[in-house]
Amino acid sequence: MHKIWVADDDDAIRIVLEESLKSAGFDVDIFKDADSLITALNKSQPDLIITDIKMPGTHGYDLLKHVNDNFEEIPVIVMTAFTDMQAAVDSYGGGAFEYLPKPFDLDEAIEIIHRALEGKPKTSGSKAISSSEIIGNASSMQIVFRAIGKLSNTNATVLIEGESGTGKELIAKSLHKNSPRYDMPFVALNMADIPKELVESELFGHEKGAFTGAVEQRIGRFEQANGGTLFLDEIGDMPLECQTRLLRVLSNKEFYRVGGDKPIKVDVRILAATHQDLHSLVSLSKFREDLFYRLNVIRIEVPRLKDRISDIKLLTTAFLKMHSDSLGEELRVLSKEALAILESYDWPGNVRQLENICYWLTLMSPTQNIKVEDLPTEIKDNEPIEFSASAGWEKGLELWVKDLTNSKDTNLLEIVGPKLDKILIQAALEKTNGKKNEAAVLLGWGRNTLSKKMKELGI
Repeated sequence: MHKIWVADDDDAIRIVLEESLKSAGFDVDIFKDADSLITALNKSQPDLIITDIKMPGTHGYDLLKHVNDNFEEIPVIVMTAFTDMQAAVDSYGGGAFEYLPKPFDLDEAIEIIHRALEGKPKTSGSKAISSSEIIGNASSMQIVFRAIGKLSNTNATVLIEGESGTGKELIAKSLHKNSPRYDMPFVALNMADIPKELVESELFGHEKGAFTGAVEQRIGRFEQANGGTLFLDEIGDMPLECQTRLLRVLSNKEFYRVGGDKPIKVDVRILAATHQDLHSLVSLSKFREDLFYRLNVIRIEVPRLKDRISDIKLLTTAFLKMHSDSLGEELRVLSKEALAILESYDWPGNVRQLENICYWLTLMSPTQNIKVEDLPTEIKDNEPIEFSASAGWEKGLELWVKDLTNSKDTNLLEIVGPKLDKILIQAALEKTNGKKNEAAVLLGWGRNTLSKKMKELGI
């Protein structure tokens, strides 16, 4: 029977984990802090440790370091309620086997424990730790943070997929900052912004006289990024003939400048991004299949803002603070009603659009408190129907559904069902202060059902 030690200052977490792990067939010892666990290590050792980050006394990261320095063979799983990207990077960078943002699914946790006990290699430590501009608490963003954390000590090629405005370049910069190449150049090139005839020159440079207008030698982006990272944004727009040359560089680590006859060796990590479906482009012969598989080593999918509505408040707070500081304006604060409007909006331009709206509000809002009437017209026009007991929520729901039937949408059940589920889940979580077990009881679901729906809805 495998022995597992758990360190957490939260009584409820300890009880739930102890019961669940014992039911799964593990021998479990519980500790209220890291100090008592470290003391116990002097007498005996477990097969695996699960630790919280923030506890009285010794920090969870210090416990992680102590175990890695003295008991390297013991895998450590880190759990935390502070679910930002830096927590993931610090956890994986410190050598944690896995990082679990609270609240987490118990079945998932047990599956991770089994993997750790099977002897799968844990993440080695990384020195490249840096702060991030990426903000998010939604479960869909935790997947992104965990991916960045796991990749923090690698030079792996990564394909970043997501709609325009979701923050793909921020992801790329974070991958670079938290990699072994963090102190080398990060060079970005948007393929959609370059005329087709200039792509090769931009990427590989050119010799003097290589073509009309080449009055001097020019260093391309590959040479600029040597030793560091080259980020190729909108890779789906790269011309086919250039794709062939890119593939050759990825294979041989060398290239020729346009008009040159001398091979140039480079050491460059490639990160690529696209809002297009590259697999579909391959089937249409618009993207090379061999290049697709060369780039698609590891894929990170960046969620749309409409799929992480729970992050709207967090993002607007950060953007309004940033713009008030940069513009020298008084800090604007969203009213509850204005926030509700923003959370109901579809956000076709994603996070970039939200940031632009916050800039506009910082300049244009007449008072510090942002009201509904202060919002831009295109946002206000999407004001949701009020559902309240006094107004008769059944009538409001009826009007909403009738409005949907007048639209061009089909499969109305597929539209309405997830929206109602999200409303109910968010209300239950608010009522129970984020406690998933209590929220599941309130909704009449099992905890795993709630966790599954939250993951599907990006809550």
